Amino acid sequence: MSEQLTLPAETRDRAGKGASRALRREGRVPAVVYGANQEPLSIHVEEKLLAKLLSSGHFMNSLVMIDAGGNTIRTLPKDVQFHPVTSRPSHVDFFRVGEHSKVTVAVPVRFDNEEDSPGIARGGVLNVVRHDLELTCDASTIPDEIHISLAGLDIGDSIHISAVKLPQGAESAITDRDFTIATLVAPSAMKSEEGDADTPAPDQVPTTSDEPETTDGPQSDGE
Repeated sequence: MSEQLTLPAETRDRAGKGASRALRREGRVPAVVYGANQEPLSIHVEEKLLAKLLSSGHFMNSLVMIDAGGNTIRTLPKDVQFHPVTSRPSHVDFFRVGEHSKVTVAVPVRFDNEEDSPGIARGGVLNVVRHDLELTCDASTIPDEIHISLAGLDIGDSIHISAVKLPQGAESAITDRDFTIATLVAPSAMKSEEGDADTPAPDQVPTTSDEPETTDGPQSDGE
């Protein structure tokens, strides 16, 4: 299950670009908490702490408890904006969720048992189509990642969502198709060898000559 994170915050009364720039100069990041049929709450959080949580790699699919002014709000991060030049976080959107609300999150995929894949043993290359899966699950049981075994996978095989065992209570948010998650493709060297096999060898290629045909019989002297 995904870790529950805690993020201290302070409420803010002033809005607008000027107020936001002033907060960022002080090492704070403006944020908004919305949803659950309640009025949006404007807050700001410490940039260093936010950056630390972002570096965990699973911030976007973790419950974040916002501690603002003595009130604790259960949220799910929905969007993080970054400065286009410095890449520092510049704004965050949080969505209020109930303890057992159904939420839709993007959960990373992890591939296991490569050593048990005959295709990889032959030099095949895993082509990952989806690095994460969009899942609907209980807010209290958001998975950290989805493990997919490569055991028995050979070159030319594909992994579809229907073949993936999801955690109890979780289901794919995409239900209208059996989409592909990854395929195992032949390495370029193998493809090249197969292509060469279809090309005739030099001694098998028919040759033509522009020279006129000759015969061994006597040549006419014009008589």
